Amino acid sequence: METSTARAIHDPAADFYIDALTKLHGTGIPFLVGGAFAFSHYSHVPRDTKDIDIFVKPDDCPRLLEAFERLGYQTSLPFPHWLGKIHDGQHFMDVIFSSGNGVARVDDLWFDHAPRTNVLGIIVRLSPAEEMIWSKAFIQERERFDGADVLHLLRETGPSLDWPRLLMRFGDYWRVLLSHLILFGFVYPDKRQNVPGWVMEELIRRLTVSRPNLQSDVCYGTMLSREQYLHDIEHWKYRDGREQPEGPMTREQIDIWTAAIERK
Repeated sequence: METSTARAIHDPAADFYIDALTKLHGTGIPFLVGGAFAFSHYSHVPRDTKDIDIFVKPDDCPRLLEAFERLGYQTSLPFPHWLGKIHDGQHFMDVIFSSGNGVARVDDLWFDHAPRTNVLGIIVRLSPAEEMIWSKAFIQERERFDGADVLHLLRETGPSLDWPRLLMRFGDYWRVLLSHLILFGFVYPDKRQNVPGWVMEELIRRLTVSRPNLQSDVCYGTMLSREQYLHDIEHWKYRDGREQPEGPMTREQIDIWTAAIERK
């Protein structure tokens, strides 16, 4: 579905955004616009941005970086498991194909459910609200917590969400979704009906029937924060819940992501 209302962006980098989006279309590579543009579109909460977040499928990231290199931009792949960058002086685009914890990998469903809208006079497709909630729900660092973003999205889009797909996205990590839904009911008591009753009933049922795994030595805190549960891994000798085979990341990917903490 296409919307006709262009979101007003008051940003000195607007010319860069318009030029970048035009050139993105010119590459012929499918992409979605996320980040502050998509969040403000769905939540109606204004947000200034210093960059533009572009989402592509993993195999398309190298192609997109190469295309922009040929156009004279500087590109890099600082985190090969989820993020590339395109630079033009002080401005840049993040090219995202997964998430820092490796969970929210961009696939065909992102594109199948992406609405079209007008961003700065250019028609683009946005990251779907369901996938935004899915990826943001895991961002719980000391310096950045996206829980409020999740709740704002639920407040505005809850009645129209594809709840079966959202539950499918969280999969075995459904407790993360449940925790946000409980907070949503606390923050917005007047909007509790935005979450269908069957969703809460299903998640509470799972909570009721699940049993503790007394043999488990895995800490899944690293799925929520790359830094705050390192003590658990290094000193309490938990296994890292991100690492294969339990998780989606290789040891090399985890080491690169952890080493970047000092540079943040």
